[in-house]
Amino acid sequence: MANKGTSTGTSEGVAPPRIHATEEEARAFDLEPHLTSLYMHEPFFSSIMRTVSKHRTESVPTAGVLAKDGDINMWWNPRFLAALTSKQVRGLLKHECFHLVLYHTTSRRMDPHVVHNWASDLAINGMIPEEELPPGGLIPGKAFEPLTPEQEAKMGPEAVARYQRLSDKIASFEKGWSTEEYFSRLQDVADDIQKQGEGKSLAQALKDGDVKIDENGNLVDKDGNPVTIVPGGSMDDHDGWDELDESEREYLKGKVQQALRDAVEEADRAGARGWGSVPAEMRKQLRASLRRDIDWRSVLRQFCGLSLRANRDSNVKRLNRKYPAIHPGVQRGYTSHLAVYIDQSGSVTDADLELVFANLKNATRRTEFTLFNFDTQVDVKSERVWRRGSNPGVGRTRCGGTNFEAPTKHANKNAHRFDGYLVITDGEASKPTHSRLRRGWVIVPERELIFTPDRRDFVIKVKRKKENA
Repeated sequence: MANKGTSTGTSEGVAPPRIHATEEEARAFDLEPHLTSLYMHEPFFSSIMRTVSKHRTESVPTAGVLAKDGDINMWWNPRFLAALTSKQVRGLLKHECFHLVLYHTTSRRMDPHVVHNWASDLAINGMIPEEELPPGGLIPGKAFEPLTPEQEAKMGPEAVARYQRLSDKIASFEKGWSTEEYFSRLQDVADDIQKQGEGKSLAQALKDGDVKIDENGNLVDKDGNPVTIVPGGSMDDHDGWDELDESEREYLKGKVQQALRDAVEEADRAGARGWGSVPAEMRKQLRASLRRDIDWRSVLRQFCGLSLRANRDSNVKRLNRKYPAIHPGVQRGYTSHLAVYIDQSGSVTDADLELVFANLKNATRRTEFTLFNFDTQVDVKSERVWRRGSNPGVGRTRCGGTNFEAPTKHANKNAHRFDGYLVITDGEASKPTHSRLRRGWVIVPERELIFTPDRRDFVIKVKRKKENA
């Protein structure tokens, strides 16, 4: 996606036109070889990218990542990527991974947002070789391209002066600063940034019809004249970062953190090669971020909350907006129904289960749980419903080994009954097949999930009080 937080416009464009590939070239473009190349050259970033759901689309101008709806996503326009060199595609993938592991997509942006967008890109692009960056990216220490006389005439003296102030400011920056540092140092030119193109993003300009991409991949206005954009306005998209509510934000931050933890551990096991081009200081920063654990209790509640579904009921006491006093209004409630599969192995103790149940209790206000015991099979006779005010009880009925295929098949078969399911377990069994429903692995204290979960799965590692201190 284009960097929707940065500026573009037909009257104050200040950089060369964004060139896309032709439609024929876009149809022939395949992302898979580039993902393989990322694996060969950058194992750390490849590990992160494996957790991302990738969506090929021309509904966005460039590419971008967004953690939303319980998943980590990347949308990419084949016309944009097909116009890049192999190194630039790799650099773009690294850029998007940095947005994720630095929590840019799951943290609130500083205001003004457009300045924060620039600051986050500057922090990332300073760590990526320039030859790997797509055109249009902001680079600390590098001035903007000089304007041509024709551009200056079209822009006018005020816009040219703003352009030069921005260029001089970014040229004075050093590489290696944090997003917060760049944001602070951009404050004295924040008005300049916001006024470029009247603050309209490339994506919005395309949507509004102010600009379009012609058959040759050039950015043009309604009359077919070339259009230029502010540097930094075309490399990637930051749209949707502020649309998360607090529940979803906490849940997805935990999911990103789990992906980062797995990537760091994998890179450390492989040594220097595993980290690829990630700078040493950034490695330390990423390791340090993992020590700031997100409260597992909160994440468990968010998993339940993300499965809420709306229930629509008529209510004569509620006015119908369109036909007041004629038809009854609509009253919506939000509930969810989750299955909970309880591992019956001896390493999942009654104390562990009571700890998990105590923290699920608050969710019963809007969530109904149906509990099942399992070992190598699901004990269907153990089914019991846990509603608000009731006590589910541990109720052990099995004592065999553990097979995660059992709850997965049972949940898939009963997908019409549930909005998702939790598996309370020690994590010590083989990986099951794909789940049709949202699946959460609740791992009891001092245990680990021994396989890499599916991208849509979520792992909740339970800790006792002394471990949280």
